[in-house]
Amino acid sequence: MAISDVKEYAHLTPEDVEAIGAELDAIRREIESSRGDSDARYIRNVIRLQRGLEITGRGALFFSLFPPAWFAGAALLGTAKIIENMEIGHNVMHGQWDWMNDPEIHSTQWEWDNAGPSEHWKITHNFLHHKYTNVLGMDDDIGYGLLRVTRDQRWSPFYLGQPLYNLLLQSFFEYGVAIQHLELGKIAKKKWAKDSPEWKQFEADRTLVLKKIGKQAGKDYLLFPLLTGPAFFGTLTANLTANVIRNVWTNAIIFCGHFPDGAEKFTRGDVLNETQGEWYLRQMLGSANISGGKLLHFMSGNLSHQIEHHLFPDLPSNRLKDIAVRVRAMCDKYDLPYTTGSLPVQYFKSWRTIMKLSLPNKYLSRSTDDAPETKSEKVFGGQASIDPTTGARRGLRTALAEGRRRITRREPALVG
Repeated sequence: MAISDVKEYAHLTPEDVEAIGAELDAIRREIESSRGDSDARYIRNVIRLQRGLEITGRGALFFSLFPPAWFAGAALLGTAKIIENMEIGHNVMHGQWDWMNDPEIHSTQWEWDNAGPSEHWKITHNFLHHKYTNVLGMDDDIGYGLLRVTRDQRWSPFYLGQPLYNLLLQSFFEYGVAIQHLELGKIAKKKWAKDSPEWKQFEADRTLVLKKIGKQAGKDYLLFPLLTGPAFFGTLTANLTANVIRNVWTNAIIFCGHFPDGAEKFTRGDVLNETQGEWYLRQMLGSANISGGKLLHFMSGNLSHQIEHHLFPDLPSNRLKDIAVRVRAMCDKYDLPYTTGSLPVQYFKSWRTIMKLSLPNKYLSRSTDDAPETKSEKVFGGQASIDPTTGARRGLRTALAEGRRRITRREPALVG
């Protein structure tokens, strides 16, 4: 949806925003009170399916010297990895199934089939991304420290290469996720002294990341290939292919939920003294859905319902489809946009954003979806000004409201 087609949001009064929050709170309470056996059967059946696909795929790779077995093994294993990461790992680590009190699928116990340690992911994703969704300088998922996806990010010549960077990122996405927590940009800028607590924490985090990467690489590229004997190289290449399949798919789903037209970005000034109702509203405006059938929803980990997932990240993923009907009706009631589109359309729009924002703002039309006067200014009272040099918005204050804790990924108590 082009910005010229989007309705103004000035019609929302503070009472409207809080009424939206109250309605969404009521939906949460209703879903929480109705969780039960059918939900538990769902996630357990998904786990059984995923394990069956993985075992079958790895079994086929014993015969990977034969092309049909190689293709079958790579496809089955790639599918199993997608399901494990998207519908199981991502959602389990959000705490969606903690209410079952099953230690096997509890957020504190799950370690996923991915190069990034779950301990780190629960900080960068569960807390920072979901609490400060699309807030520049607070949400590291905005471009993953590599891409420019909003005009609010100051342009530099480095961004001219971001179409290539994104090709590499999506192919090796699990490693991008793995190193995200390390804040390598701060290391490159020498922001931490070698004897500082931050540097010591970085070294501990780096050790954990390297250990997890080594474990994953050893499993996929040494242990399982060795087990297949003469089919070693066929198994190795099939495992690599399966990982790339999973990485590209995961990257596409995540980007389609955050970077196409209509998914708003925010500055720190936009979240000053933010109420629960305003937080809900920001989640709705900063996310985008993918339309499709049951298979797409399942293979996306139900992140095709990205709006609903951001509103209720810890509610069971199998409930999001029904929640989406109610959220969409509420958007109609309050004259708010509900950004959605097919996977090809949303993926194209995400790539278009990445490509056009590789250029300086002066070469971009002010009528594009990344125009400086963004929707967040209209929703949250226009508490921003425009930098005449960069075209980016500048919040009237760059820190959070007095009394809020300073955000730091080094505080384990903040893990959501």
